[in-house]
Amino acid sequence: MDFASSNGATRSTTSAKIVVAGGFGVGKTTFVGAVSEINPLRTEAVMTSASAGIDDLTHAPDKTTTTVAMDFGRITLDEDLILYLFGTPGQDRFWFMWDDLVRGAIGAVVLVDTRRLADCFPAVDYFENSGLPFVIALNGFDGHQPYGPEEVREALQIGPEAPIITTDARNRGEAKSALITLVEHALMARLR
Repeated sequence: MDFASSNGATRSTTSAKIVVAGGFGVGKTTFVGAVSEINPLRTEAVMTSASAGIDDLTHAPDKTTTTVAMDFGRITLDEDLILYLFGTPGQDRFWFMWDDLVRGAIGAVVLVDTRRLADCFPAVDYFENSGLPFVIALNGFDGHQPYGPEEVREALQIGPEAPIITTDARNRGEAKSALITLVEHALMARLR
């Protein structure tokens, strides 16, 4: 896209696709909603008794809806960089959509709830196997981070090339910082 600036010069705007992934109930919809400059598109459905015994609500007892296709948002990071955000559903029964959601993305933010680290394994495996650059964002619930980035790196057996950061998916500034870390990481990966 090209836009005319106030002095009449033309500047180019670049857009990029980012995926926000992770396990069930880790804050993907919240992350996209917190940082999006537009009203996010959400494909939430009310959770029914059919998910009882399938979706673990231990750490999200007040959760009443779940993403069944994707979340979509947009953020302008700079006057010449727009990010389009695509949040994935967290349950394995929706993984068949991931290839389509990821197609064309420059990278992914994998949100992790360290109280249930195993829930992020499928997302980490997916992005490691696809070669798509990703960052691990430890989403602190109630301001609590039981494990630090290096402890999580060791537990996930992730090499030093993948950034691991802490975030609060409810906080626009922290979510934006996670996106900036991802864009920088994706750019550096392309240069290698």
